[in-house]
Amino acid sequence: MKNSIDHKSPIPLHIQAEAALRELIASEEYRNGKILPNEVEMAKLMAISRTTLRQAINKLVFEGLLVRKKRKGTKVADNAVSSRSNNWLSFSQEMKLRGITIKNFELHVTWVYPDENLANFFDIAQDRQVLKMERVRGRPEEPFVYFASFFHPRIGLTGDEDFKRPLYELLEHDYSVIATLSKEEISAKGADQFIADKLRIPVDSPVLLRKRFVFDQGDRPIEYNLGYYKAGSFVYTVESRRE
Repeated sequence: MKNSIDHKSPIPLHIQAEAALRELIASEEYRNGKILPNEVEMAKLMAISRTTLRQAINKLVFEGLLVRKKRKGTKVADNAVSSRSNNWLSFSQEMKLRGITIKNFELHVTWVYPDENLANFFDIAQDRQVLKMERVRGRPEEPFVYFASFFHPRIGLTGDEDFKRPLYELLEHDYSVIATLSKEEISAKGADQFIADKLRIPVDSPVLLRKRFVFDQGDRPIEYNLGYYKAGSFVYTVESRRE
């Protein structure tokens, strides 16, 4: 781990630290439950600041690869798996590609304070507000998805943007922020009252929750997105090719 950080490299130190941590996660001794060295020791070994190291650790904690426990330290999560997808589209692009006409039923933009998980993902303090965009979208006859997107303050969004435009197009054209990496988690759950009202379905109806973590060309987090889909309206396809 000590020799894994190249201070002369153009690659940001926190990205190099993240790569070093991923190697540790993959090693047999740490996958078998060994606690990682504490942050002071690891920062010293890598010759980086604790703030830089914490940025890398926070990202892996948010991905579910590492688990922090008070007074016990940080360890590899049970059955930790990381999946990256570099070939992805915005919702608008997905629907256009499939020839599906989409209607926006609701669009709300507000400023909110992040909870602990979101603050860790963005590596910001919880007293720093972030822009939240909520949308209910679907076919002209009925909604089938509720989205809640949170954006890193670094981007510079004001809330006055035309969010009817394709999102990643807007970020790239207006703010020179290029979304280059998306990580996703899919899970099933029953709709609570809020989601049921948004999607016009009974409470406890099955919905699919898609969490999307979006990063820019510097591998920095830019968006945290939650999408709640009516179960019958969403199919997730994974394609793998063996080389």
